[in-house]
Amino acid sequence: MERIKQALERARAERESHQLHPRMQRSATGKRRPAGQVAEHTGPIDYTQTKKVDITQDHLNNQRIIAHQEEDEFADAYKMLRTQVLQRLVDHDWNVLAVTSPGKKDGKTTTAVNLASSLSLEVGYTVLLVDANLRHPGVHTQFGLSASEGLSDYLLDNAPLSDLLLHPKGIDDLTILPAGKVIRNSSEMLNSPRMGTLVQELKSRYPQRIIIFDLPPVLEGADALAFTPQVDATLLVTADNETKKADIERSLELLSSTNVIGTILNKVNS
Repeated sequence: MERIKQALERARAERESHQLHPRMQRSATGKRRPAGQVAEHTGPIDYTQTKKVDITQDHLNNQRIIAHQEEDEFADAYKMLRTQVLQRLVDHDWNVLAVTSPGKKDGKTTTAVNLASSLSLEVGYTVLLVDANLRHPGVHTQFGLSASEGLSDYLLDNAPLSDLLLHPKGIDDLTILPAGKVIRNSSEMLNSPRMGTLVQELKSRYPQRIIIFDLPPVLEGADALAFTPQVDATLLVTADNETKKADIERSLELLSSTNVIGTILNKVNS
């Protein structure tokens, strides 16, 4: 795990020396927005068409979804991640990010949900979190929601996208597209022309919206590799003392044709 430790040291050094990105400005509330750009809205979105769903704070806490909480000490880690990710997206004019991991139980879905929640706190940005793990969906369970129609229903049955989106009450500016029904030919669906059209539509409809795709693990099938060419950038989530060095190296090798903007070391014991 020596390479991971070295990467952590570099990340710490960068974090300590990095100043606020010149293209970002602080608002009166202390949040950041791109310099020279007008915020997309000045208050919470009015979700008139998107279905609102109730979530409970107790369930979120049990699932370790804490990034939207202002007073939680562990939320600071996601604020740091949010800042670093947003800086890289702004630098390259990107807005579509994939989150994946080498294997199962590395914490990628928890990371994706927390990152999406944290990014939704930024002034001038909205966030769409898409569960693209069509064989083993998990985003809806993180919010304590029942399985519902979602991405697979859009791809297979032409379900209207507007009928599939969910807004979790209490987390302003965050919208969820669940995975929908479980399907076997998931890699083919993620690499289909209809999926490509959807990504482009989501990418271009709202310039100030960040789209995060929670993908299956890289080494668990072809899904992640089939889909990552359609996104702007990728985050790789690993688990401390659990993810094997060889699996990390193999995953980075397989993702070498994409823009891997960082490797996250998860489950670190303080």
